[in-house]
Amino acid sequence: MLHYEIAGPAKARPIMLSSSLGTTLEMWDPQMDALTEHFRVIRFDHRGHGRSPANGECSIADLGGDVLELLDRLELPVVSFAGLSLGGMLGMWLAAHAPERIDRLALLCTSAKLSTPEFWSERANAVREGGTASIAEAITARWFTPGYGGREPYIAMLAGISAEGYAACCEAIGGMDLRSDLPLIKAPTLVLAGADDPATPPEHAERIVSGIPGSVLAVLPGAAHLANVEQPEAVSRHLIEHFRQETTTAV
Repeated sequence: MLHYEIAGPAKARPIMLSSSLGTTLEMWDPQMDALTEHFRVIRFDHRGHGRSPANGECSIADLGGDVLELLDRLELPVVSFAGLSLGGMLGMWLAAHAPERIDRLALLCTSAKLSTPEFWSERANAVREGGTASIAEAITARWFTPGYGGREPYIAMLAGISAEGYAACCEAIGGMDLRSDLPLIKAPTLVLAGADDPATPPEHAERIVSGIPGSVLAVLPGAAHLANVEQPEAVSRHLIEHFRQETTTAV
């Protein structure tokens, strides 16, 4: 079962935050003060990340199923959902395959199809052989712009992730292709991209917006992959504006 935390007013609108590959729910700490003023915020660790146990091989559908199980445990029939990178992939899958559970969607620094299965298999094998600490410096260098000085806690965060949990999620991304799911998404969708993101450059966001009817794109200057960390105020503002809107019939 997934580890989770809940904060914010008990009767406020529930929103779920889903983090990136190689991070824990603490990735969203920069948004918590702002978001909990308005929302009931649910954060969780992906399987094999943080305090959630690893559970062998998995697909994006399996990871999305973990989220549906959590929503059922919490007796939440519907939530608004924000996901970054791997979290955004889960958001797309959920909004396409369980549309009744997601009323509004925010996708940050993510992709509907990212690199090749071979690329992700190579990374998974490297982590199984050397552990997540062996890649932490190189991977986190892509999470932030070169001038950002707060990388150290995220190096430690990635180095603390279970090698098998990380590798299994790598292989899930390698087997993922959500491009045909995009037109199925009816939840009002905000897509955010980091202007300087080498992992999921803005053209990935543009392709998502071209596939989801009525979706809106914003590109954040001075941000790489973990845009919510590098530009916390801008990301919080976009999320609050998007999630405070009333949901209407999808375009």
